[in-house]
Amino acid sequence: MPNDVPVPANLRDLNVRTAWNDAGGAARARELFTTSFGGVPEGVWAAPGRVNIVGEHTDYNGGLALPIALPHRTFVAVSPRTDRVLRLVSSVADGVVEVDLDAVGPAGTPAEVRGWPSYVAGVGWALEQAGLASALPGLDVAVVSCVPTGSGLSSSAALECSVAVAWDELAGLGLAGRAAAPSDPGRSRLVEACVRAENDIAGAPTGGMDQAASLRARAGHALLLDCRDGGAEHVPFDLAASGLELLVIDTRAEHSHAGGEYGQRRATCEAAVRLLAAPDLRAVADATRAGQTSLEDVLPRLADDEQRRRVRHVVTEIDRVRALVHLLRDESDDRLRGRSLDEAGRLLNASHDSLREDYEVSSPELDLAVETARRTGAHGARMTGGGFGGSAIALVDDDAVETVIRAVDDAFDGAGLRAPGFLRAVASPPAGRVG
Repeated sequence: MPNDVPVPANLRDLNVRTAWNDAGGAARARELFTTSFGGVPEGVWAAPGRVNIVGEHTDYNGGLALPIALPHRTFVAVSPRTDRVLRLVSSVADGVVEVDLDAVGPAGTPAEVRGWPSYVAGVGWALEQAGLASALPGLDVAVVSCVPTGSGLSSSAALECSVAVAWDELAGLGLAGRAAAPSDPGRSRLVEACVRAENDIAGAPTGGMDQAASLRARAGHALLLDCRDGGAEHVPFDLAASGLELLVIDTRAEHSHAGGEYGQRRATCEAAVRLLAAPDLRAVADATRAGQTSLEDVLPRLADDEQRRRVRHVVTEIDRVRALVHLLRDESDDRLRGRSLDEAGRLLNASHDSLREDYEVSSPELDLAVETARRTGAHGARMTGGGFGGSAIALVDDDAVETVIRAVDDAFDGAGLRAPGFLRAVASPPAGRVG
């Protein structure tokens, strides 16, 4: 395929996953479309996966998160139809799937849509439910992606958001606006629709961080996301200027947000909020930060040790987001170095330790990746995403990336685990048309 980014020669013996650029991804999507449906698509749209720097399990608690959009994207070649039928094909699934938009219903009902097509059909359903469209046209959609699935890098949100910007343009909704202005309120409405698609139609009880990063991120910046009111700020995030890289380690231990463990964590937090008579755990974090209360006062009011540990994680994680953003803002020359770099690494490490011990969402594979990265030169490392598998991130000097990659690969081999995958993360643009 043309215009693909090559794997560095010194890493070709390892599972390093480079991103497709727009031309290469669009060519793949068009080829699949033509093979499956005949003719040529009306256009190609793409949306990125995301990696969260810090701020895990804060989104559904009204908290703060700090993700970046990855250069790894999902590409959809799309043409509108004259009926209300979706015809869907994916490069990683067999055959064409058809879905009647007039027969789509929530997960767990007789009208539920099973499997990956639910993330596509759910977007249309949610746009109509929100009154953003009265009767969307059906679509022919061919999907290709270089966002690893089951890796905690939001492959589901990338699919939803790529379809959302395609439908937005083809149906003339006018919500996406220009990709150069991703804070436009219309994109926030698309975020809401994609979140509802994932929650109600796909049945995954996630917050909105993934979709916000995919639709509202900016190249060269992290997205400081206020998950209570949807506000966003673009924080400069240029690690290359500091001689650093953000290495993503895909443990290949697959996870699913539709699983019960994720929902249990959310339910525990909601029960704690009711006991505390607070609007959300963000309110608790804000009150402790303002000196109006403290965790020592709050935690004894909860029902049991499980609630206390879950709340402690969320409150301290929101503080870690604030602390890292303060470091990034304070670097007038856009460089992390010296004490600020040490503190950034400490915040990443503390996040993982809290996720492992208080929130209990890590896994042996994630712990091995994090511990090995720390031991072999990473300034800080943590799991990223919802947990129970998926990926870890490591903040690494650019001249130490190969050393860390090989050490983690050797550690997994020594433990008898599947070989991990690696991505080199660069803060990238949001969803939009690419062809």
